[in-house]
Amino acid sequence: MLLPRPHSLTPLDGTFLLGPDTVLSAGPGTVDTAEWLRSVLRPSTGLPLPPRAPAGDEPAITLALDPALAAEAYRLDVRTEGVTLVGGAASGVFYACQALLQLLPPAVHRRARVDAVTSLPVPAVSVRDAPRFGWRGLMLDVARHFMPKHDLLRLVDLLALHRLNTLHLHLTDDQGWRLEIRRHPRLTEVGAWRAESQRGAAVDAPGDGRPHGGFYTQDDIREIVAYAAERHITVVPEIDVPGHSQAAIAAYPELGVTGAPTATSTRWGVNPRVLNTEDSTVAFYRDVLDEVMELFPGPYIGLGGDECPTTQWREDPRTQELMRQRGLADETALRTWFTGRLAAHVTGAGRRVFGWDEILEGPVPEGTVVASWRGLTGARTAARRGLDVVSCPDDQVYLDYRQSEHPDEPIPFAVPLTLADTYRFDPVPDGLTPVEAARVLGGQANVWTEHMDSPRTVDYYVFPRLCAIAEALWSGAERDFADFRRRLAEHLPRLDALGVEYRRDTGPLPWQTRPGIAGRPADRQEWAALIDSLVAPIRD
Repeated sequence: MLLPRPHSLTPLDGTFLLGPDTVLSAGPGTVDTAEWLRSVLRPSTGLPLPPRAPAGDEPAITLALDPALAAEAYRLDVRTEGVTLVGGAASGVFYACQALLQLLPPAVHRRARVDAVTSLPVPAVSVRDAPRFGWRGLMLDVARHFMPKHDLLRLVDLLALHRLNTLHLHLTDDQGWRLEIRRHPRLTEVGAWRAESQRGAAVDAPGDGRPHGGFYTQDDIREIVAYAAERHITVVPEIDVPGHSQAAIAAYPELGVTGAPTATSTRWGVNPRVLNTEDSTVAFYRDVLDEVMELFPGPYIGLGGDECPTTQWREDPRTQELMRQRGLADETALRTWFTGRLAAHVTGAGRRVFGWDEILEGPVPEGTVVASWRGLTGARTAARRGLDVVSCPDDQVYLDYRQSEHPDEPIPFAVPLTLADTYRFDPVPDGLTPVEAARVLGGQANVWTEHMDSPRTVDYYVFPRLCAIAEALWSGAERDFADFRRRLAEHLPRLDALGVEYRRDTGPLPWQTRPGIAGRPADRQEWAALIDSLVAPIRD
């Protein structure tokens, strides 16, 4: 019935009739949530749901807080005489509302009435629920392909529907800089645009000849952050350094190792161009981070730290001189020095650094949260070193990976990652003590968009696999895929009502295919060997 699966659901006799005489009563601390619930139900049902306490035996939906519950925990009780939604905090009440909506017909998720509604029956039920993990997220790469603001807000609503509470935005990369920085305007004037995009995943793939770009103004970001906060979602920004930085170097060539002019990259893959490590470059990025931290009030600031080739540093006399002056033994130590200076700036402002698991190759600042993406080796190593972890192993939750061996999968990349594979996701790796396991904050799905050039394509890659990941992060460690499939069949009509163009179980629809565009598929054995070689430097 509900997705994610609740910890306890007890069907009861009878139904509650949600009708024109139903009132919506909000206790202290729940008024905003009640307004949100009304904003969902009114357009699709036409029911007034006046905001007041019930008079006598007037039918009511009542929202309240109970400090005895954990913040995100909730109780939902539907009886013939009324509905009660209780949470430990406003977030818990919000999740109770999401559960209530799933007890109603899928049409409640539409933006206008499609049928005349006089009343809606709600089955009597008692639900007791709380999430397994505190970090339940999705990373969206808006650098490779930009997602316009209105589509991003729609995605926020879809995350909230699935009780996810973190949106990690990958805002900068070689192929685009997506955030207005007023002290350095060329980052978006130049870096937000590229001449074309690589067409497919093959190394020799042609360009598509079509310019691509876009960026979020600072007011756009304030709107996105506020919209997400109303749905109890924290937005985590990521400014990727010192690799994945060609868009910034195109805007300000003095940030590069050679100082030579270049353009925003039009190719996918790991790029040899990296930032130089001059004090002036550190100061430049401190300026950037000051504006980032003013726009994003959450506790976490992403600094990337991944896939940073060191060839330019090794071959550059000036960089080698800087290493000698700083007493650094090698280029890995230089990368740690650079990210460490920016990390100190972030922590000095009272925030926590969030970085990919390559940062474990050197000393990691206290309080850093490590995103373990190359399997779960990074999660295991970080937890044993006393660092907090967000697990996002590529072979379980990278939603740009192909969804099956079906010959029509669009631009098939890497290993197949099926719905069943994502449902098996567990953020806690084997071999940890209970104290170490407690360092795993949760997990997130990662959506890299090299081959997703529209929100429709993002829908196809993300859903319904994100439904499975959401349940893995919310519900207990036990799994029942057959039961999940039954509940997913009831859930998909909700996605239909919301206009989500998800992948069907039978494979892509004709317009979801990309005939003639080469991918780069791999089998699991060779892929596992590749990842195993990459994580050798961080394996404890």
